Amino acid sequence: MSLQVVSAVSNSSLLQPGFSLLNFDGHVFFFGQKGWPKRSCPTGVFLLDIKQNELKMKPAAFSKDSCYLPPLRYPALCTLRGNAESDEYQYIIHGGKTPNNDLSDKIYIMTLVSKNSKKTTFQCIEKDLGGDVPEARYGHTINVVHSRGKSMSVIFGGRSYTPLAQRTTEKWNSVVDCLPSVFLIDFEFGCCTSYILPELQDGLSFHVSVARNDTIYILGGHSLQNNTRSPNLYKLKVDLPLGSPAVTCSILPGGISVSSAIVTQTGDTEFVLVGGYQSDNQKRLVCNTIVLEDNNIEIVERASPDWTPDIKHCRMWFGCDMGKGSVLLGIPGANKQLISDANYFYILRCKGAEEDKEEELTAQICSQTSAEDPGDSTPFEDSEEFCFSAEANSFDVDDTDTYNEDDEEDESETGYWITCSPSCNIDINTWVPFYSTELNKPAMILCSSGAGHWVHAQCMDLSESMLLHLSEANVKYFCNEHVDLNKGLQTPKKLVHLKKQPMKPLRKKTTMKLTTPVKKSFLRRLFE
Repeated sequence: MSLQVVSAVSNSSLLQPGFSLLNFDGHVFFFGQKGWPKRSCPTGVFLLDIKQNELKMKPAAFSKDSCYLPPLRYPALCTLRGNAESDEYQYIIHGGKTPNNDLSDKIYIMTLVSKNSKKTTFQCIEKDLGGDVPEARYGHTINVVHSRGKSMSVIFGGRSYTPLAQRTTEKWNSVVDCLPSVFLIDFEFGCCTSYILPELQDGLSFHVSVARNDTIYILGGHSLQNNTRSPNLYKLKVDLPLGSPAVTCSILPGGISVSSAIVTQTGDTEFVLVGGYQSDNQKRLVCNTIVLEDNNIEIVERASPDWTPDIKHCRMWFGCDMGKGSVLLGIPGANKQLISDANYFYILRCKGAEEDKEEELTAQICSQTSAEDPGDSTPFEDSEEFCFSAEANSFDVDDTDTYNEDDEEDESETGYWITCSPSCNIDINTWVPFYSTELNKPAMILCSSGAGHWVHAQCMDLSESMLLHLSEANVKYFCNEHVDLNKGLQTPKKLVHLKKQPMKPLRKKTTMKLTTPVKKSFLRRLFE
């Protein structure tokens, strides 16, 4: 085992605990940054390029028929194949935290549509589920099992917020262990079924799960209720006959009391377990080899690398599997503060140089780490793991197209994240889409007052129908602050006075005064 320092990591502020990595065709894609994406990469998905110990990022795009994918941190993810021997696969993403610290219960399927040296395009689809749908959670695992020619996904563990009926003001965002239920998901029909097994008594989170064929092995994990790290090794076996699935669980000897550990595959049936914590204030520096053969598992201790003094004495560490027997490890920067954005990174290679060649991964790995966000936890809490799934030195990307955070404009003063009015409440770190037409940035409209300035449609209390009308109609718009001023400055329109025709005077009623006697018959004939 060899340990290599990644000496120059550009844009390392985006690489915070809790993100994930997707491996498509040997290329690694970053997903789940802390905070909402900026306009340089509205999808929040980046291609990672590691050359000469330098890490660079290149934005990826989504197809037009893709759904909105928020930057989820600490989700569960794994690959989904048509069958165990299939070369084509997709990624399943379930749960996780949004930048608003809301928990997601949605499940997404990511597919690589096209890739060239200049652009990578994904399709992201939200999958509708029915039945016993798992509640929103994070720190859990998802795996795919294959039995009798059929496949199903299995979700277990994790943490969620305290139910609303049990929340108090002081502990509004407190988290609890999810119930130790096992969820089977059939993606062909979108059905979910939950199983309660007597062997699983306590909820676990940030455990390690390794799946092979129809069997899943669950190792370690932390329980909030008991504040313990489980020493048990659980074996879940899923049978998929023509009728209802059958799920059984057994407890095997030889487990390891650890949380936040990382697993990488070094052979067809061999894995290496590194990192994690054996208690709240003690890192686990021992490494183990895991061998899966003939529905059996064997765990033995192996020689550890020569850890550097920085790794040995740091308060926390985090990392993830990079595939092909490599692991990325991170520790806080020079000031050793948990809230620091600067981290140091190492690449741990668990195979010898002669073994470092292309291999087909036949088993799935899903490992989670950490308990809480470093900004909200004590120094000795478990770290929140990265989730890598690809080799570090397998990229060939033009440097001119890489993402450079230093070139990003300060969008708190310009662009979509300005303070558009005194009552503006749009915050780049907490904003969520309000209109159906919004994706990764808020809708804005131009106020025609003076030289013109942009305002957020949501801050102006515009309905979606009115916003669409204003965008299509050729009319000027004035914001709430300038609409009255605009009316006061308008020149009154000149009124056109209509020329009235004089009315004919009414004929006055006259009386005749007769001075001479006249016969009545004559007068009657005169006025008839």
